[in-house]
Amino acid sequence: MIAIPYLTALSTYFSYGLLFLFGQIRDFFRKLIDWSSANNLHGYAPLCLGLEDFYTRRLYLRIQDCFGRPIASAPDAWFDVVERFSKDNNKTLNRTSNTTKCLNLGSYNYLGFAASDEYCTPRVIESLKKYSPSTCSSRVDGGTTTLHVELEKCVADFVGKPAAIVFGMGYVTNSAILPVLMGKGSLIISDSLNHSSIINAPAHLEEVLKEQIADGQPRTGRPWKKIMVIVEGIYSMEGELCKLPEIIAICKKYKAYTYLDEAHSIGAVGKSGRGVCELLGVDPADVDVMMGTFTKSFGSCGGYIAGSKELIQYLKYTCPAHLYATSISPPAGEQIMSAIKVILGEDGTSRGAQKLARIRENSNFFRSELQKMGFEVLGDNDSPVMPIMLYNPAKIPAFSRECLRQNVAVVTVAFPATPLLLARARICISASHSREDLLKALEVISRVGDLVGIKYFPAEPSKQLPDSDSKKCD
Repeated sequence: MIAIPYLTALSTYFSYGLLFLFGQIRDFFRKLIDWSSANNLHGYAPLCLGLEDFYTRRLYLRIQDCFGRPIASAPDAWFDVVERFSKDNNKTLNRTSNTTKCLNLGSYNYLGFAASDEYCTPRVIESLKKYSPSTCSSRVDGGTTTLHVELEKCVADFVGKPAAIVFGMGYVTNSAILPVLMGKGSLIISDSLNHSSIINAPAHLEEVLKEQIADGQPRTGRPWKKIMVIVEGIYSMEGELCKLPEIIAICKKYKAYTYLDEAHSIGAVGKSGRGVCELLGVDPADVDVMMGTFTKSFGSCGGYIAGSKELIQYLKYTCPAHLYATSISPPAGEQIMSAIKVILGEDGTSRGAQKLARIRENSNFFRSELQKMGFEVLGDNDSPVMPIMLYNPAKIPAFSRECLRQNVAVVTVAFPATPLLLARARICISASHSREDLLKALEVISRVGDLVGIKYFPAEPSKQLPDSDSKKCD
């Protein structure tokens, strides 16, 4: 649970209040102008209506240049950000032909496979020549190649499950699977924001399970047909590791199924990159359904579900994403398999082990240095995701724009992706970052933090950063 300083919360509420008030005043005059002017849609209900539309028009558009920044290169440690400009106060953004080379602290390129790789790239090119970019068919029609069969076996072996099924989109992996597994009379226990505030507190989880089992289904009171507890390996907005051993023990006690989402943890943590089960000493057999994506650590696209052979066979008969969606692109599948081989050392080198050691070292070093500077940093050690709390809405664009001006690209996250008061900058560390890259980022972030005023804790006494001959920023 994040404890917000009283004055910070007060100033944040005040800032949002001012934005809301002026937005309502502008909307009032807008309605007067629209009423007085001829309109072909007179009598129609507005297509966009409600607080979401108001938030988009009056708050988001003011700072939309901080989001969706296009890039013109591979998302490596450094990449080219396309410059944009606006002539109408940020309502529309126009791209230019100019680019700025920036240090990349926003991409999920945890192990550095998103850039050209000496082992993966040649094999991806060969698969492109052999299979083409797309199968142009679903898996049950003509979209299953020998590569897809090999990929599913490779993934199942990697995560320690008997079988796996793969999909062409990570988001669909969850959204298409859960309705198939959990029908009428089933209960899903998960945080509304996929954060750690409910599920990652085992004592609270036990209370919820006890209450739901005792009360049963609403109105009828009948027992739940099945209960599924959904947790994330690394919480994407918090950078926090789930308390998986405790959660599994509670689920076993109350006969609830465990669904582990490893979108941000598979490949990134664990001695051999096998995720939180390996890191926390959990037997994969104790997790009923394992889900993950290939868009982070493997430099590809798509996602997977791993479980028992019976579960995977059932999903192949019933899951809409398998029955109707185009199968994962063969070159993307080859990239995944090649990345796994590098991670496991099957390419004949130790590069995979070096990548895993480097991302762990980079993450812990960067988190430690940020905390020493006085930033409020969320998350646990070994996690490559580290949110820096901003809180106030005015600090979101200030931090993002100033970092970009100094050639550091960061991702800022605000409502509705987070609660209204908990805006943050989400830093993602990669194994492709050198120590010099991290020192450059720390210098810039420290300087911008002083300028914007987001160092909410006292800094440790100033001293030279390791391996750096650059001066400490005031």
